[in-house]
Amino acid sequence: MNKIFAIGDIHGCYRKLCVLMGKIPIDKDQDILVFLGDYIDRGDNSYDVIEYLISLNSIFRKLVLLKGNHEEMFENYLSDKDKYSFLLNGGYQTLESYFQHAHSKDDSLVPNAHSNFIKSLDLFYETEYYIFVHAGLRDGVPISMQEPSDLLWLRYSFLRSDFDFGKQVVFGHTPFAEPLVQRNKIGIDTGAVYGNKLTCVELPELRFYQA
Repeated sequence: MNKIFAIGDIHGCYRKLCVLMGKIPIDKDQDILVFLGDYIDRGDNSYDVIEYLISLNSIFRKLVLLKGNHEEMFENYLSDKDKYSFLLNGGYQTLESYFQHAHSKDDSLVPNAHSNFIKSLDLFYETEYYIFVHAGLRDGVPISMQEPSDLLWLRYSFLRSDFDFGKQVVFGHTPFAEPLVQRNKIGIDTGAVYGNKLTCVELPELRFYQA
């Protein structure tokens, strides 16, 4: 069975991402690499993180990139649907990173490749034994019928849940000091942007790598 490597919330921590990627023993042709969303905001290098993730498409044959609630807020900001949620949740740091890479000849601050990347992100990914999602799931609701807002924002009801989802749920969104491992869920947001570590879990071995 192919290995799966899933990486938690990056939040603009580009250097930690590069160090972590250098640590994981992944086969770029056989193994699956999953990112759980929240690539941007709060950290200093959101532009570099997005640029790096885009570049991985040409390296890894099995690459899965999920959307986090911060990507949703960024998308809403760019479409003028909601300017304030993004700015109130670390968006100023993201814009600053884009200003540092801006060119006067460009019509917009955010390159089309980056905005298209944000729009292309999936809400969940499912394998034979695991469900990968940014935030969580509602008890008793099939994955295909889960509300996007829950997949991106759910927190306390999911964290308290001992519901058997049929597969172990691997998620980010809620930061822990160390990875959370329960019968029905694995949480791998370990607060990289708050001075803690960026975490990757290797499955099915349940082996952790951190930077």
